[in-house]
Amino acid sequence: MSQATELAAAAGSTDPRVGLRAVRALSRLLERLEVVQVDNARRQGWSWQEIADALEVSRQAVHKKHAGRPAVNSSWEA
Repeated sequence: MSQATELAAAAGSTDPRVGLRAVRALSRLLERLEVVQVDNARRQGWSWQEIADALEVSRQAVHKKHAGRPAVNSSWEA
């Protein structure tokens, strides 16, 4: 998790180039983590509504974003 910690620190940089690149990298990491955890929840039998509630979004939003895409390997190595 040290890379995430470093990115979080860089996101607060006074250099916009450094900060914005860190924000983009954190955004990619967040998307990857969401995919992994949605797949994990689906494998454990969670409904789309349960996932939506946990993410604090609508069932339709989470279903549209994640239904129909192939499951990912749950490994942290991207």
